[in-house]
Amino acid sequence: MSSETSPRLPNALRMGLLVTGLMGLLMGALAWFQVERERTTDLDELDRRAYVLVHQMAYSIQAILKLPDKEAAAALGSTLEGYRPLIGLAVYRPDGRLIAEGPDLAEFSSELKQTVIQAIKEPKDVVKVLKMPTTQIHIVTSVIRTAEGQPEGVLAVVHDLTDVVERARNRRQQFALWGSVIILLLLTVVVAGAWLLYDRPLNRMAEWMRQLRTGETDELLPVDPPVARLATESDRLAATLRAKQAATQKQVQQAKSAHPIWSRNRWRAHLSDCLRGSHLLLVSHREPYLHELQDGQPRLVTPAGGLVAALDPIMRASNGVWIAHGAGNADRRTVDARDRLMVPPDDPSYILRRVWLTREEEHGYYHGFANEGLWPLCHRVYERPVFRPHNWEYYARINRRFAEAVLQEAGSDPAVVLVHDYQLALVPRLIKEVRPDLRVGLFWYIPWPDAETFCICPWRNELLSGMLGADLIGFHLQQYCNHFMETVDRLTDARLDWDHFSIDAQGHHSQVRPFPIGVENKMDQSIPTGVILAQRLADLRDRHSLENLRVAVGVDRIDYIKGLPERFNAVARFLERYPQHRGRFTLVQLGVPSRMHIRRYRDHLNELE
Repeated sequence: MSSETSPRLPNALRMGLLVTGLMGLLMGALAWFQVERERTTDLDELDRRAYVLVHQMAYSIQAILKLPDKEAAAALGSTLEGYRPLIGLAVYRPDGRLIAEGPDLAEFSSELKQTVIQAIKEPKDVVKVLKMPTTQIHIVTSVIRTAEGQPEGVLAVVHDLTDVVERARNRRQQFALWGSVIILLLLTVVVAGAWLLYDRPLNRMAEWMRQLRTGETDELLPVDPPVARLATESDRLAATLRAKQAATQKQVQQAKSAHPIWSRNRWRAHLSDCLRGSHLLLVSHREPYLHELQDGQPRLVTPAGGLVAALDPIMRASNGVWIAHGAGNADRRTVDARDRLMVPPDDPSYILRRVWLTREEEHGYYHGFANEGLWPLCHRVYERPVFRPHNWEYYARINRRFAEAVLQEAGSDPAVVLVHDYQLALVPRLIKEVRPDLRVGLFWYIPWPDAETFCICPWRNELLSGMLGADLIGFHLQQYCNHFMETVDRLTDARLDWDHFSIDAQGHHSQVRPFPIGVENKMDQSIPTGVILAQRLADLRDRHSLENLRVAVGVDRIDYIKGLPERFNAVARFLERYPQHRGRFTLVQLGVPSRMHIRRYRDHLNELE
């Protein structure tokens, strides 16, 4: 399964790349300076040769310039021809008119003419390097003057720079070759040294610390860390941790015996005993806390729903990781680079890892397949379930994304994964395919229909296969467990053990159990009881003039399975049949809008209004 985060290079390799990168830059700079210095030396040598030719021929050319052009050209003859790397010489009148030139200079006539004109205008010789289409040339242009300093003519000496350019190229190639060899050797030495001196001991030390934390070892640090003080501090840390673990075990036993009610302290003790050093990872679609923009600032909102009310206290006691869909419009502003944050803000107790969905993905996976398909199917209401192929594709894709997030948070450590509800039925199998050592549980919050009803779903086999990847599958009631076992028996070739309510399918063993869900104890919720509660109720009656009036209060999500229209009709019928209760009984119904993206829910809200 792919990971969303890019892989990180080993520390030894990163150190090697850093060192060799710096050395490569230094060697490259030195090589460039060396090549340029040698190229400058070659050009200076050509300058020297050109000036030697100028001085050797100046006197003879000065006499020839006194002749007419044709006679002067004939007198110069073959003296202007070149030999490698000399291309040739050219002689000009003071007005820039050509007298004679070497036979190989014809293609450079225009460039030479410009250089000659420049030399006549300036009081010193002109030296140029010109890049031509096929080669590079070196030109030295010198003005021949009389004893009085008057110009009599101009002599141009042209050399071919092909050899100079080729030598510079060869030097660069040699530097690159030897530099690459040195860099490769240096990289090998640095990586090997860093791995032997740092990476290997630190990795062994990290593994030892993990085993020490999970209780897999009681040994002292088996390797010598790269820093001597680190060994001393590690031994002290190990001793402190062992003492803390022993004290925690003692507190667990004391809490179990001292707290017969499932309070927060007993939950914490029980979870510590059950997890035994493993991480607790909880996976659900709905997140326990979301952030919405209010007046341009993120504000914390606690979503309504039984799942959050039931599981938030457990997560506070376990200090685990809750993985959920980030649905708030300001959720991205409040997470770190790994999409995590500590919650709740007033008492940070556990990590919330948010998974991101696009609007199309949420509509297809959540509103489409889960709530238009599985929700009415499992509740067996008189509402036709809708299953569409593209919604199933979104459902499978998002389940895979949640599974990847679980694997990232688990890392290589042991963990207990609790997958919650019908939106994530495929996650257990996806996790087990990559990490079969993880303990995975799945709790199905809604009813499980009989086998005949479940057969309506076109992807029934895929859903069952995903669920049977869990080690423990939980439902609210024993009846739902019975229905699930019957469904598996009818639709798969799994082996069922009805005595122990277990299933063996695809080489994996799953247990099916009923777990009636509960909520946090009233004492832990700081809900008043006894005299304080009676006094508050009396104050409430006085404030709203409720004397001699019975008040019924309902709090529900606005959902067609909640029976709200039937509840209202029942109250109306009650008051019709027993008119003596009119004015003495009232119903206060609090409704939380939910899933308004689905048309059936919008119609239901309109019906209630």
